[in-house]
Amino acid sequence: MIQTPAQPQSATLRKFMQAFLCAVLSVNIAIPVQAADAPKAPAGKVDGQYIQANAAHTREWPSYGLDYAETRFSKLKQIHAGNVRELGLVWSYDLESTRGVEATPLVVDGVMYVTAPWSVVHAVDVRTGKRLWTHDPKVDRSQAYKGCCDVVNRGVALWQGRVYVAAYDGRLIALDAASGKVLWEKDTLIDRKRSYTVTGAPRVFKGKVIIGNGGAEFGVRGYITAYDAVSGDQKWRWFTVPGDPSKPFEDESMAAAAKTWDPRGKYWESGGGGTVWNSMVFDPELNLMYVGTGNGSPWSHAKRSPAGGDNLYLGSIVALNPDTGKYVWHYQETPGDNWDYTSVQDLILADLKIDGQLRKVVMHAPKNGFFFVVDRTNGKFISAKNFVDVNWASGYDKKGRPIEVAGARDRSKPYDSVPGPFGAHNWHSMSFNPELGLAYIPAQNVPLTLGEDPSWQKHGSNVAGQPMSGTGWNTGMTINAQPPTSKAFGRLIAWDPVQQKEVWRQEHAAPWNGGTLTTAGGLVFQGTADGRFVAYHAKTGERLWESPTGTGVVAAPITYEVDGRQYVSIAVGWGGVFGLFQRATDRATPGTVYTFAVGGKAAMPAFAKYPLGDLVAGVSYDPAHVQEGTALYVSHCVFCHGVPGVDRGGNIPNLGYSSPKILRHLDRWVFKGPAMGKGMPDFTGKLTPEQVEKIKAFVQGTADAIRPKP
Repeated sequence: MIQTPAQPQSATLRKFMQAFLCAVLSVNIAIPVQAADAPKAPAGKVDGQYIQANAAHTREWPSYGLDYAETRFSKLKQIHAGNVRELGLVWSYDLESTRGVEATPLVVDGVMYVTAPWSVVHAVDVRTGKRLWTHDPKVDRSQAYKGCCDVVNRGVALWQGRVYVAAYDGRLIALDAASGKVLWEKDTLIDRKRSYTVTGAPRVFKGKVIIGNGGAEFGVRGYITAYDAVSGDQKWRWFTVPGDPSKPFEDESMAAAAKTWDPRGKYWESGGGGTVWNSMVFDPELNLMYVGTGNGSPWSHAKRSPAGGDNLYLGSIVALNPDTGKYVWHYQETPGDNWDYTSVQDLILADLKIDGQLRKVVMHAPKNGFFFVVDRTNGKFISAKNFVDVNWASGYDKKGRPIEVAGARDRSKPYDSVPGPFGAHNWHSMSFNPELGLAYIPAQNVPLTLGEDPSWQKHGSNVAGQPMSGTGWNTGMTINAQPPTSKAFGRLIAWDPVQQKEVWRQEHAAPWNGGTLTTAGGLVFQGTADGRFVAYHAKTGERLWESPTGTGVVAAPITYEVDGRQYVSIAVGWGGVFGLFQRATDRATPGTVYTFAVGGKAAMPAFAKYPLGDLVAGVSYDPAHVQEGTALYVSHCVFCHGVPGVDRGGNIPNLGYSSPKILRHLDRWVFKGPAMGKGMPDFTGKLTPEQVEKIKAFVQGTADAIRPKP
């Protein structure tokens, strides 16, 4: 062993030792050399100043909607309408998942951060598509039933070398961007006895990580919370709806909101709803952040607030001070929500020239079917126009209130609400091209009838026939008690927000298509429910290019530049509330990130065929049990497994196509069954063995009834 003197006695000896050690090391030790452009601390540069600077060139994708305004408009144009046909796959990455993938990936310093179902975070080298690290927050799989809409996650936030993910079970977790190591973890939920879940992507504004939650179908009170990005300490919390009026209100905004609710309904016992589960944007110049709020809990306006009232701040855009969380202004899009018309769909900030005057606006296309333009400095209504056919309102008056259609709130019979609770536009991301002045909306209609539920109870009742009441749903409404008459559709709409008119559209095979991306290259990218990733001409809507994806797409694509080359990536995995039980493709490829560039030559991964067998047959049952089994199925199974044999299954199998062995021994699956590790609830104590036999009778009886006759 050669020991280096701590203090060489002469310059000659010092030089000798340096030369000798260099020679030895050069022969025996391979010293890793870091590339000149490789980051010393991954994502360490990301802060507010960087996000704003990146917005000028958009070479990276550092936050959920690309920039603070969440335009999803990239200024990159290496890929353009003239060469988009030359796009090819560069790499694909297996997310190792079978449930819905709703994530928008982030890319900074050549690293992609993307989430899979169950809030699992993946860090990927974008040059090679190779995994760098993963973090699984170990969400209890048996708790999947606490969420309405699949065990999805829409992405992470980055800030000064940290990655923030909000886990499905309500934890906010800070990870080291270089290693995935947990730095801190906070429980964001105020009441774990209620079914709160978190599926949205956090945002970081002015050094604060901000996150909301979901659960309005189950009876929760909405709120949004800010945490210090470094320490994780809670900085502020703002509730969206008032609490118990016998107790002091949290602030003046809650006292004002309480005047719009009828206390005779004891709305606070049912939570009230208004959850902030998706959209948050920020205007650094005005120092205002904007959030969209959710639906009422229960859905039924008459049950939560019998005397009526607007029920603030449901179905609203709300401006808050990001430093304090203090309420600044609101605009309510759906007063007295009665249709699950959330306003959590993505908000986009823009400066538009309206009537010759440049206005700072918020643009919004929420569930209720109208496209809104609102002054973001003060919340004043500017305009609204329906972007799909609607039957609940004929328009909005000059004060910004809806002109409701007679009968839209009729409680005497089921109403085919258009749009229905799936929304004319759901969480699937809209984008805005300021060069063309067009917004690109993933629009849809999923037919559904709603009616008042006469057997509803405030604290949940698990009554046979009440939709999913056995898993905690508590809407106060019947769903599809009568068949709907409206038609299903899915389409991509290019919308002029100044003229409030459609410019072009593309019809899709089914509802529930992915979010959009638009670029300075004159393109719009979108994935589809029937398993394609498509590029359109942004001005005309002409379809220019497409690639198969192996399964339906619900997430939005991104684009970025690395080493002077522009890439387009999309995370694919069929799911979400509609995708649990419905699908529009015969493929069921696991969750995958696809990355494309001009000249890409990589081969697509193998696509798996959806494992749909024959209609189940041969399981004995008592026909007298079918009717009661129908009601039990509606209250425990239908939103996950769909209608047996009629629906074909989504990312959860349809029981009408299950094997006779599974149906014959259904109790082994229902009570602490083997699928609990994949999200199947344990119905011990919620169903009896006798009731399971009746559900079995409904499944087999329905399969027999629809089976083609010889």
